[in-house]
Amino acid sequence: MIGISKLYCGTVEASDPLRYGRQSGKLPSHLLQFSADKKPVVVWNCTKQCNLHCVHCYATATSQPAPDELTGDEGRAMIDDIAQFGSPVILFSGGEPLMRPDVMELIAHARTAGLRAVISTNGTLIKRPVAEKLADVGLSYVGVSLDGLEPVHDKFRGVVGCFQDALEGIRNCLAVGVKVGLRFTLNKQNVADLPGIFDLIEREGIGRACFYHLAYTGRGDKLRAATLTNAQTRETVDLIIDRTKALHDAGKAIEVLTVDNHADGPYVYMRMLKDNPERAPDCLDLLNMNGGNSTGVGIGCVSWNGDVLPDQFWRHHVLGNVRERPFSEIWADPNEPLLSKLRNRKQHMKCRCMHCRWLSVCNGNFRARAEAATGDMWGDDPACYLTDEEIAPE
Repeated sequence: MIGISKLYCGTVEASDPLRYGRQSGKLPSHLLQFSADKKPVVVWNCTKQCNLHCVHCYATATSQPAPDELTGDEGRAMIDDIAQFGSPVILFSGGEPLMRPDVMELIAHARTAGLRAVISTNGTLIKRPVAEKLADVGLSYVGVSLDGLEPVHDKFRGVVGCFQDALEGIRNCLAVGVKVGLRFTLNKQNVADLPGIFDLIEREGIGRACFYHLAYTGRGDKLRAATLTNAQTRETVDLIIDRTKALHDAGKAIEVLTVDNHADGPYVYMRMLKDNPERAPDCLDLLNMNGGNSTGVGIGCVSWNGDVLPDQFWRHHVLGNVRERPFSEIWADPNEPLLSKLRNRKQHMKCRCMHCRWLSVCNGNFRARAEAATGDMWGDDPACYLTDEEIAPE
């Protein structure tokens, strides 16, 4: 994640994470991306079932649960292990996690175990009683996906009316005091709605927004032709920066982040050099603390059947299964070859990344997308939009 509001608007100083020793167990949630120990945030796809039919679903969700989903007892055992391992956050995802009958009990168990619990949802099932229950079980955050304004969103999600249902879910969470964020996957088919999405964020009082670059995973692989060009990506990131700054200048404390393209970090820094050079060194310090893409390091995933994955988008590289070994053992295994390479990836990078001046800031960007595009997990990520001149060593 690249914190646009943190980096460009100065809502976080480089000294802030240092006050907590940059330890993930001590850092408040908005500073976790700057931790030094990088204990993994764990995404748990707790069910494959979903009530929508999204064209870009990375999990290829289905209308019914998978037959081999972890039981409640297995889920609680996994949660206990993750908590004891020191992971700071468990993110309940799916499919649609609110379709799992015992999800509230599992969230409550995670909170009792000492984890921060968050949920990634399409928002359509969050009626007022559900929002109240989420507040009661101590959920820290709800991320609701909106992939455009009403016509575009409903088309993307495959169900007419789901935009209004998701908006109702957002309003219900805000009404009961549950922190809400909006999630938006950028592509050619919805980027024109981005200004309207910012208007909605401001109008509804949504406190956080995450803008995802398209991943070629699951059904999202069929959307490759809808990937923004490099020029479009630059224009879009500029728009996100400009709208975030306008909100900040208007006194609106909205956290804005981009996800799954760490070229955004150097790009924000280069803009800082032009727009606010006095703050640029602090921005660069924060980017170095962030460390770039964290697949297999600061983020991991457990699928509905217990498979442990390097992240939620890299679904065909299975590291083990929690039914056979605890997550903590799988994640800490020094003999797991893919994890070892991901944690020392600079020596494996090829092509443009090999000599890029921003490699320590970006960490090779998004390896799942590089592999999908080139067939080589160490090849070029096509979403890197920085020019040869911008990445040349100084």
